[in-house]
This record gives sequence, C-alpha cells and structure tokens, in this order.
Amino acid sequence: MNSVLITGATGGIGRGIALAFARHARESGTHLKLALAASRAGDALDKLVHEVEEAGAEAQGFSADLTDPNACRALVEESQAFCGDLTTLVSNAGASGPGRLADLSSERWDQTFALNCRATFLLAQAARAGLARTRGSIVAIASMSGLHPHPGYGAYSPAKAALVMLCRQLSQEWAAEGIRVNAVCPGMVRTPLTEAVYQHAETKARREELVPLGRIATEEDVAGAVLYLASAQASYVTGQSLVVDGGVSDHMLSMIPGRPGK
Repeated sequence: MNSVLITGATGGIGRGIALAFARHARESGTHLKLALAASRAGDALDKLVHEVEEAGAEAQGFSADLTDPNACRALVEESQAFCGDLTTLVSNAGASGPGRLADLSSERWDQTFALNCRATFLLAQAARAGLARTRGSIVAIASMSGLHPHPGYGAYSPAKAALVMLCRQLSQEWAAEGIRVNAVCPGMVRTPLTEAVYQHAETKARREELVPLGRIATEEDVAGAVLYLASAQASYVTGQSLVVDGGVSDHMLSMIPGRPGK
C-alpha cells in the first residue's frame, strides 16, 4: 500500500479512507504517498492534504471531473507522476439523487453511470500497466443499492450493480497480471452528507432498528474494509463484494409478520 490514488477523497467516506491509509502507514512504519482526487480544487481538498500529512503520509491533491473520460486518464497520469506506479486504486467517487425511472431523462441516466461505473473502468484501464508492475489492487466503492433495488433513486442502483459486475469481470481478466479487483458495498453510513437525517432522533432510531447490529456505520467501518482488501492479508481475495451494512441487507425476511416465533 505504498502508492494510493483515492477518488472522491473529500467526501465523508473518501476522507475516512484517506486517513485510515495514512494512520496505517504511520503505525506500520511504511512510507506512503497518497494522491487525493476531488471534483474541484479548493479549501476542502487542501485541508484534507494537510490532515493526511499530519496523520502520517505524503499527500498531494488533484481535481478532476470523472464524468470526462480524458480527465480520468489524465488523473492517473498526474497521480503516477507524483507517487509512481500505483499499488492501490480506490475508486470511491460517486453520487446518487432522487428520481423515478418513469421520469428520468436519458442525460441523467448517462451522468449517473458515467460517475458511478464508467469512471472506475477508465481509471482502471489507465492504471493497469502500473498496477501490473506492482501486483497491486483496485477497490471500488459500490453500495448495498447495487445488490438490491433502491426505488426512487433513479439510475443509482443499476449503476452500482454494473460496478459490482465490472469488478468481477476485471478480476477475472487481470488476475494473470497479479491485479486484484474487489468492491465494498456499504449500507447506511453516517457522513457529513447524511448527517441531517440523523439529527432527527426518531428517524435515526427507526433506521438503527432495521440494522441487526443496532447502529449506523461510520466512515471508519467502510475504511477498514478497504484497508483489508488492499492489504497483503487479502492477497488471495479477488472478484468479491464485501458488504458493510451491519446485516441489514439480509434482514428482510425477519420483517415479515406472522413468521415463527413472532
């Protein structure tokens, strides 16, 4: 985990991943270079670079519109100029938004797929040669919404489902080059983006009741899964989707009224 590119780095989950990599580097005595990518340059990115360096890694910020294919390829080139061949690509950038499929425009559909799926494909292509030289890995942040339909969220579930399959296919095609490819599928995560929801005590309690482990995930929960998949401890793990949701995805059948014991 010596040279890592993280996209969507200034978001809650991305920031958590970046800091987790930096802290692990300090604890293990590893020299780590982190290329931190965001959709735009500015104070948030500058602050994150500072935080990461304080936590124990060398860092540099980059900005790129990952819905632009040329920008995806340029980001990898610029990142490798800073940190050399990547040992890990963490494709975390993504976005969702409400919208019924009946009303969804083709432009909105294409934009959702471009960011949530195509960007990972293009970044992976651009990083492939370097990852082969380092026998590195790709970790993409998908979602439990890519494993189950999420009504009312437009193309988000289809795009994340495509991302999961992209990781599986890449893992098969690139395994002979020593490149591992896996996905992390978070459930409900408390981040700055979702914080307003959890300020409502009743909504927070109702969400927690749905989770068998009884709590909402933190950024650190997701970061831990990413660190594992990028590490030597997962050297024989590829093509997998690690669900980090506290058990909520498998909880549906327990909610059916009249089941035995209830």
